[in-house]
Amino acid sequence: MNPFWSMSTSSARKKSDSEERSASGEQKTSPPRSSATKKQLPSIPKNAIPVTKPISPITSTQSTNGTHASYGPFYLEYSLLAEFTLVVKQKLPGVYIQPSYGSALMWFGVIFIRHGLYQDGVFKFTIYIPDNYPDGDCPRLIFDIPVFHPLVDPTTGELDVKRAFTKWRRNHNHIWQVLMYARRVFYKIDTVNPLNPEAAVLYEKDIHLFKGKVIDSVKLCNSHLFDQPTMDDPYAISFSPWNPAVHEEAREKMLSQKRKPEDQMKSMHVSGLSWVKPGSTQPFSKDENTAQT
Repeated sequence: MNPFWSMSTSSARKKSDSEERSASGEQKTSPPRSSATKKQLPSIPKNAIPVTKPISPITSTQSTNGTHASYGPFYLEYSLLAEFTLVVKQKLPGVYIQPSYGSALMWFGVIFIRHGLYQDGVFKFTIYIPDNYPDGDCPRLIFDIPVFHPLVDPTTGELDVKRAFTKWRRNHNHIWQVLMYARRVFYKIDTVNPLNPEAAVLYEKDIHLFKGKVIDSVKLCNSHLFDQPTMDDPYAISFSPWNPAVHEEAREKMLSQKRKPEDQMKSMHVSGLSWVKPGSTQPFSKDENTAQT
């Protein structure tokens, strides 16, 4: 008998004493069961994942980089890819974002302000995503040059993101919402519990002086627009002055892709058979001799 088999006494067929004696001439006695030698399957760990998926080499409940073992680096990479896809689908006006080449946890971005107090402002920033995303704290957004704003730290340039996301909830909060919030703060000024008290007081007490400082801040940011990125990353967002030899061809190509109004009207025309008789709302009510509509 295979020693790895163990049969339950409730399901095994019991033999009588006479059957055992007639078969062997003496009564068979089962060896005492030892719990130490009995083969048992190990208990299923809480963080177990199917063997068909890559298993993280880190077996502890908390990995060295802070990511929960049940997610692992593969889940983190998938989550960030899904987040970037959501950002692209949202098409936030005036907001452009690009993940870093060196780390998926760092994204470069820029916001163009089209109207309002910060009109013509071009503000470059960097988003820092926690390494235990999406179960950690909310991402951080830091402007390259501190903007004069009640919710922007005048020293570090960090935006008060926690004001809008006091507790980051996975599957509910997304990075595109952080970008939308960063854009909205320039159109709707909030002065409660500011990171820049001077900006908050001026906005409440002396709006004209506040506007003057905002204009100076916008000019300062725009004057450094063509500066090389501080980080050595090929995906960092950078700007260069207009150069017809470089940019004119790309400009013409973009303008040529714009469709003419008559072409748009043609594309709206739907060709094919209509199975609804004119003047009727019933389907398949068209007469066979009726011309196509």
